[in-house]
Amino acid sequence: MKGYRRAKKRVPVSVGESVRIVRELQALSQNELAHRTGISQATISAIENDRVRLGVERAKVLGRALKCHPGVLVFPGWELPTEAAA
Repeated sequence: MKGYRRAKKRVPVSVGESVRIVRELQALSQNELAHRTGISQATISAIENDRVRLGVERAKVLGRALKCHPGVLVFPGWELPTEAAA
């Protein structure tokens, strides 16, 4: 595909770490996030510790609750080319 560059990975962040980072930036506890999503606190903990896969449906639910695009959670650490961000 002419004129496109592949996104580069900048910082190694796991999916679970991305969920935790976004949650903590919003000053939410795991219990508060569980209440907003209907996902148990134990499952949120397991996701954040990379013991359970996030999955598409959970990413959508968490994305809505955390007010971010699910892709932010599923593909952490990726950077758009400068031209695409403009």
